[in-house]
Amino acid sequence: MASSAFENIVEDFDFLEDWEDRYRFVIDMGKEMPPLEDALRVPATKVEGCSSQVWIVPRLDGAGEAAVFHFRGDSDAMIVRGLVAVLVAMFDGLTVAEVLKVDAGGELARLQLNDHLSAQRSNGLRAMVERIRKIAGEACAT
Repeated sequence: MASSAFENIVEDFDFLEDWEDRYRFVIDMGKEMPPLEDALRVPATKVEGCSSQVWIVPRLDGAGEAAVFHFRGDSDAMIVRGLVAVLVAMFDGLTVAEVLKVDAGGELARLQLNDHLSAQRSNGLRAMVERIRKIAGEACAT
């Protein structure tokens, strides 16, 4: 299950009646995130598989499966930046073991994002989730 912050987004989406309002809501979420410093926009933090530039910078508090996963992210595209904010809400603050248990596709389906994103954006969103899961999986292995 995703974090309570993500559940709040689901509730907000239920309140918004049309996709354009939801789209603006996602963009506004992205605008509220602090930008990444240029020093963090490096190949090691870049997410491959996105049509836009996307960076994810993880921070783990602790070690092993109980390590708490935090991350920041950024993008050069406003909607993608908003999608990063959605993923921050979904995963930030969970343990790495919990991150691996989240059915991200199922959770995102509750927002009906794939119904309204281009194929490229949907692929990019999947690439971001895969990157987050990879980081969590590597943390569990240590």
